[in-house]
Amino acid sequence: MSPPILVLPGLYGSGPTHWQSLWERRRENLTRVAQRDWARPDREEWVAALNRAVAGCGEPPILVAHSLGCLTAILWAASHTGSVVRGALLVAPSDSERDDAPPELTGFRPIPMQRLPFASILVASSADPYLAVERSFSFARAWGSRRVDIGPAGHINAASGFGPWPSGEALLDELVEMTAG
Repeated sequence: MSPPILVLPGLYGSGPTHWQSLWERRRENLTRVAQRDWARPDREEWVAALNRAVAGCGEPPILVAHSLGCLTAILWAASHTGSVVRGALLVAPSDSERDDAPPELTGFRPIPMQRLPFASILVASSADPYLAVERSFSFARAWGSRRVDIGPAGHINAASGFGPWPSGEALLDELVEMTAG
C-alpha cells in the first residue's frame, strides 16, 4: 500500500490544470495541504499547516512540493526535527533570497541550507525564472537531494506546459519505492 502523500503548492496554489492538481484527482492517497491565503503567504502559517497535516497522517508521508511549497517543506524540516517524513519530491523551488524575489516570498528568508532528515529528489529546469541553475545545485548539495535536471522547462507548471507530467509522476513512484520499508 502506498504511503500518504501531502501536496504542497506554491504561491497562488496550483490551478486545476497544474500537474499537482491533476495528480490529486488521479491518486486517492494525495492530500493537498490547504493554506488560509494562497496570495499572501505567511511563513509561520504555511509551516504550521504542514505540521498539522504531517501530524494527521497515520504513517510518515511523502511530500510533493512545488515552488514556494518547497521552501515550506524545507523550513518545516528545519524546525520540526521530531516529526517524521519518508521523503520529498521538491519541484522547482523558488529562491526567496534572490534580488528580484517578489515581496510575497521575502518572508521565507533565510532558506535553511542543511541536510534534510529524509530522502529527497530536487527537480530543476535550466530555464526557471525563479531559480538559477547554480542555485539549484547549491540547494541539492545542502539538502542532500538527488538533483534531476529536466532541461529548459520554465517553472515546471501549467504555464510552462506541464499538465499531467508523467515523468514527474514516475519520479514520485521512484521516491515511494525508495523509501518503502
